[in-house]
Amino acid sequence: MTAVRTEPIIDASAWVENDLMQDKSWEHTLSDNHLADLDNALKNVRKLEFQLAEITSDTFPLPALEPMLSKIQDELKAGRGFALMHGFPVNDYNLEDQVMLYWGLCTHLGIGITQNSQADLVQYVTDGRLQPQQGARKVGSPRAATLHNDLTDCVSLLSVRQPPDSPLSYVASSTTLYNEILRQHPEYLPLLYNGFIWDRQDEEADGETPTSNYAVPFFSEEEGIISCRYNRSWIRKGFERRGQEFTPEETEILDFIDQMTFENRFEFQFPAGDIQFCNNYLVMHGRAAHEPVEDESRKRLLLRIWLDLPNVRPFTDESIIRYGVVRHGQLGWTAADLLSGHNHHPRQRRNDGASLIEN
Repeated sequence: MTAVRTEPIIDASAWVENDLMQDKSWEHTLSDNHLADLDNALKNVRKLEFQLAEITSDTFPLPALEPMLSKIQDELKAGRGFALMHGFPVNDYNLEDQVMLYWGLCTHLGIGITQNSQADLVQYVTDGRLQPQQGARKVGSPRAATLHNDLTDCVSLLSVRQPPDSPLSYVASSTTLYNEILRQHPEYLPLLYNGFIWDRQDEEADGETPTSNYAVPFFSEEEGIISCRYNRSWIRKGFERRGQEFTPEETEILDFIDQMTFENRFEFQFPAGDIQFCNNYLVMHGRAAHEPVEDESRKRLLLRIWLDLPNVRPFTDESIIRYGVVRHGQLGWTAADLLSGHNHHPRQRRNDGASLIEN
């Protein structure tokens, strides 16, 4: 059993709502110069007739935006783990161009990876006709999204259109959660350090197991840095796949986690043109429910990009903590992998089933 940290974490990532309200340096607004940057870069890749996967930070230069993007990257890796950008020009471009602009911007923050069975680098989050094919998973449902981590280093969401009742978005600090567990129920931590099997939601490739086949720690610590991995739905389905149920103790612990993250959440409006960025080891995200919308042109629509961040943090076992829930099937491939066709070859795996670090 790995030793459990018994001291609270005291750094910028251990925030509560009032901290974000008092210091709003996590908010960033695009200026006219930034928008000109984006437009010029788009015109360049359009002129070169690039497909999305060919766009890189070199081919999509954003000189005026670089200082802001550098601050966001620092905030994600060594600060609160959360940033919000205002003013992305969703009303000035068609959807195809919005996708290219958003992808081009994100190439300056990290390496985008595929998210579903279609090997999409940019995913539509909607319950409308653009909803992607991705095994047993559904995204964009009108029901509430409980606070959770996504599968890679950073999740970014661009709001293209919100429904008439415009549901609130949530973020919560998993560092604050750790401190609350330590304060109120330290006896929960050994089980959380041990972790849980995760399901693969029917998106595994031929020859891959339908679950992770190894426990993914909920909390892990390396060089004094705590990382969190939590998505109750993926964990629950992993149990169900194996014909198991949560024990009363596990249910108690996960219920407490959901309660604490919700009580310590920060709520914010997420109108069209806003982009949120969350470090998935430090921040959980979710949103309130909204009324179903039948009219396709008024349905909620977000774009999502999953990013690997350079030098994001140390890990006890990178193959499991960082890559153990995302590298299966057509998930977790880079744009370079798609261009080379690497995503059509089986992954190399360790004896425990974890993917070897190849890219």
